[in-house]
Amino acid sequence: MRRELERIEIPGEHEARERSLVVVREAFAGREPQPRRHSWKPVAAITTGLAVVAGLVSPPGQAVLDGIREVVGVEKTQPALFSLPAPGRLLVTADSGAWVVERDGSKRLLGSYREASWSPFGRFVVASRTNELVALTPAGKVRWSLARPDIRFPRWGGTRTDTRIAYLSGRKLRVVGGDGKGDRLLDARAAGSAPSWRPGPEHALIYTRRDGTVRVVDTDTGEVLAREKPGKQVRQYPQAAVRRLLGEGDFADPVPSPDGRWLAVGWPDADQLIFVRVVGGRQIRAVSNVSSQFRSRSFPTISGWCCVP
Repeated sequence: MRRELERIEIPGEHEARERSLVVVREAFAGREPQPRRHSWKPVAAITTGLAVVAGLVSPPGQAVLDGIREVVGVEKTQPALFSLPAPGRLLVTADSGAWVVERDGSKRLLGSYREASWSPFGRFVVASRTNELVALTPAGKVRWSLARPDIRFPRWGGTRTDTRIAYLSGRKLRVVGGDGKGDRLLDARAAGSAPSWRPGPEHALIYTRRDGTVRVVDTDTGEVLAREKPGKQVRQYPQAAVRRLLGEGDFADPVPSPDGRWLAVGWPDADQLIFVRVVGGRQIRAVSNVSSQFRSRSFPTISGWCCVP
C-alpha cells in the first residue's frame, strides 16, 4: 500500500503541503481560462477531489490515513452525531428526505426530498422530488417551486445577489434563476450526471454531454467557453483515488468543511460517517449508526457542508 501511495501523482501536492486545502481551492478559483489551448481538463467537477486527495497524500495526510485503519470499524466511534468538528452545517439526504445538521448536532427534516444542495453562502437550499424543484430556507420554509418531469441533480451557483440553479429534467439540462424565474433549456443532450458551477462571478456551468464531451457554457448567453473530451482517468479520478488512499471499502466522495480543515467521508458498508482532519494535526472522528439517525434504510448522502450565512 505504501508503494502504491508513493506512485500516485497528485497535481498541486506541494501547494497542499505548504498552503493547506483552503489555499489550493482558492488558487483554482482564481485561475484564468486559456482559450487557445483549451486547458480545461481539471474542470470544477473534480476540483474538490484533486485538492482533497492532494492534502491526504501529504505527510500529515498519510499519518491521518494510517489512523483511519485504527478507528474506522472498530470500537472507537461515537454512537451518534453529537456535533460537527468545524463551523457550518451539513446537508444530508436520506430515504426519509433532506436534513440540515447544525454544528451542535441538532437535526431538522426539511421534507421528503430525494436530492438537495446548498445555495451560495448557505442562505437557501434547492431540493427536488421526482417532478418538482423547490427552493426553501434551512428552516424548511418553501420560497418557490417549479414542476418539471424527472428532476435530478439540482445545483445552485452564483453570488449573494445573482444566482442560477442548474438541474436535469430527464436528459435535458435546464437552468432557472435563483428566484424561480426564467427557466429555460440549456442542452437537450446532457449526460445523466451532475453539473457543476465554475468558480467565479460569471454563470459558467460545467457538464458532460452524452458523447462524453465536457463543456463549459455561459448560461446567460449560451456561449460554449471551452470543451474537452476527457480521458478515462479524468472521469474516474476522485472516487478511484479516494478508494486507493483509504484502502478497502466503498467510501463516498469526501466533502470538505467550509474552513477546509476537515473532510466528511461516508462509509456505507460500516454505516459510519468519518470526519478526518487534514490541516492542523492528526485527528479522526467516526460516528456509527448513521442510517438510523436519519430514518433511512439506505446509507444517507452528505450533500454539502456549508458556511453559516
